[in-house]
Amino acid sequence: MDRLAQYESLLLKWQKSINLVSAGTLAELWRRHMLDSAQLAMLAPEGARRWADLGSGGGFPGLVISILLAGQPGFEMHLVESDQRKCIFMREVARATGAPATIHSKRIEAFAEGAGAFDVVSARALAPLDRLLGWAAPLFGPGTTGLFLKGKGVEDELTLARKSWIFDVDLHPSQSDPAGSVLVLRGLHGRDRKDARD
Repeated sequence: MDRLAQYESLLLKWQKSINLVSAGTLAELWRRHMLDSAQLAMLAPEGARRWADLGSGGGFPGLVISILLAGQPGFEMHLVESDQRKCIFMREVARATGAPATIHSKRIEAFAEGAGAFDVVSARALAPLDRLLGWAAPLFGPGTTGLFLKGKGVEDELTLARKSWIFDVDLHPSQSDPAGSVLVLRGLHGRDRKDARD
């Protein structure tokens, strides 16, 4: 909790010059951002060590998870964000909190080249599911789990995504948003490919 409080303090300071989160959510920062992110740590497979968070923005959910799972031997979080200023902020939070996080200041497509498979791939409010899976697919191996935070309209997103992708998915009600869901997605591969890495 102390390290999450450090994160909050840094975010409130940097928010004055960089739009890290929507200003309207600052009053509910712990529920809207901290809890929303933290719930993914409870849904990750046991023993997951190598984690990629896509479009991390101000560090949600990746930095929160990294802080929570910092004590697990071998845990490493890779946060991918193309906005250089947000990457500088995330590096400062990781330094201040001791979070085992590596920040990659690049587009997801560039990061995915040669990155290999991860145990978990996560994203929050990044893109519609069909597009998100296109970015995430190169990071999926046979045992990878996708943890994706979604709002209302998730059923429509799933229907559209299934036109291009094959996957198994469980929907979990969000603990922070009555209209939200967490998608726990496995077995991802494209309909026109043998597996996600072709």
